[in-house]
Amino acid sequence: MTLRPLWIAGRFLSRLPFPDPGPSQPSETGHSVPWYPFVGLLMGGPAALAALVLAGAPVDVAAALVLMLWVWSSGALHLDGLADSADAWIGGLGSRERTLEIMKDPRSGPAAVTLIGLVLIAKWAALKTLILAGVIWPLLAVPMLARAQLPLLMLTTPYARRQGMAADQFNHLPRRAAGLSVLAAGAVTLALGGWVGLALTLAALALYGIGRRAMLVRLSGFTGDTAGALVELTETLALLLCSLVLGLSPG
Repeated sequence: MTLRPLWIAGRFLSRLPFPDPGPSQPSETGHSVPWYPFVGLLMGGPAALAALVLAGAPVDVAAALVLMLWVWSSGALHLDGLADSADAWIGGLGSRERTLEIMKDPRSGPAAVTLIGLVLIAKWAALKTLILAGVIWPLLAVPMLARAQLPLLMLTTPYARRQGMAADQFNHLPRRAAGLSVLAAGAVTLALGGWVGLALTLAALALYGIGRRAMLVRLSGFTGDTAGALVELTETLALLLCSLVLGLSPG
């Protein structure tokens, strides 16, 4: 089995030092999608390690550094999608064409800036709570579970554009492997977190259902930006849920 699809997935989704696969064919890009959840699991490694190393540091600083590593590991790829989606959803005023047009605009408006700020604050607060409680496993499970939303979305939802960032992934998706990767992500989350992992998986599925419906109503499908927004919102929801359930202060 060649690991070239893993290298393609890793180089696309993360800033981790995956080997450079060189130019890839559209079919290879599609075959990289089932690796997305595994790449998410690996992306959680630096943040989890930092949380362990910084256990004795001031918790505000530790949480900030862990969050910085979290954002670095993705290159802010999905934060960009979240920003574009926020601006487009408000500025599009219910128009499919206008919404798609705004998503192409590289500039960020007030909605984008506000939502990114709120998401980062929420993640920082949740990470602080988890570090205080000495709970590390969500830092591995949450990025994996969030990126499992991508093959799930491609399996079940039309692509809204004729061409775009996710066109090759959608058009050349190996459906059986993609489905197995989603199931594997759920199983690993359950193994890491027990009943809390089950709650995270169910919450992610609920958010997926809400997000998918919104995409279908507005766009008749998904785009790369809305897929990225779903990843970011899934991470935020899962971290907040973990912090509420597991974040008991020592003593």
